[in-house]
Amino acid sequence: MIAELNRLVESVEERLADEIDVGELALGLGTTEYHLRRMFSSLAGMPLSEYIRRRRMTLAAADVVGGGEPLIDIAVRYGYGSTEAFTRAFRAVHGVGPGDVRRDGGPLRTQPQLRFRLTVEGNTVMHTRLVERPAFRLVGHAARVPLIHQGANPHILSFIGALPAEEHARLKALSAAEPAGLLQVSADVDADYREGTELTYLHGVAVGADSEVPEGLDAFEVASGMWAVFTVSGEYPTALQSTWAATASEWFPSNPWRLREGPSIVAVLERADDFSTATCELWLPVERA
Repeated sequence: MIAELNRLVESVEERLADEIDVGELALGLGTTEYHLRRMFSSLAGMPLSEYIRRRRMTLAAADVVGGGEPLIDIAVRYGYGSTEAFTRAFRAVHGVGPGDVRRDGGPLRTQPQLRFRLTVEGNTVMHTRLVERPAFRLVGHAARVPLIHQGANPHILSFIGALPAEEHARLKALSAAEPAGLLQVSADVDADYREGTELTYLHGVAVGADSEVPEGLDAFEVASGMWAVFTVSGEYPTALQSTWAATASEWFPSNPWRLREGPSIVAVLERADDFSTATCELWLPVERA
């Protein structure tokens, strides 16, 4: 995966003045756009779309400073139809408009071309199993919440906290398929995994594909396929989030699997009374790379 990401960066660099079709680039790299975007975002710390915008504005800044070329010509070169749209993008990256930079020579915020490297430290043990599952259904209570990368998500906590105690017991009694027990399900996640974007969160359980959906509950249909299941124990949710990040930085680059589209699922196996620590399973849908 590291090699594919470096080739992606090179391909992006060659096309900065053109419209970039990430799906086409992914196909040429022998992977999927979904996996490519998720791995790039996880390892680069920014969405691919944001990296492309920063690189374009880095090159555009040199053109702005370098001479008296009309701003509209520079804007069009980098894919903007008006000086207003170009100025907004330029200001978002550099903090000042192109007119100010042309007059004063700066300040500028440069985005260097990325290079990905795999550092093998051997200090993260990944307890993983691969499970092939037939199609199943997830049922429970769903809500749209913003994506938060670190720490407890207050929107999810508020949503779960508003459910009556008897509803948790009702859901747990419905569990009839693996992953077992009450589940934390994230679906419809932004492909670039941008913090603040909305996802669909489901507090529910897994049941058979043909099971009826009880009245008042939401349902997700989950296709058959392979799952990578990561077991993690420790401080909650810090240990879980660290393992999630390590799947991108350590597990996927070292194994012949890639993410496929589908929900990610967290099953809590054991937990402290105050939920300060827990043992969880992180289920990620995967396919052969």
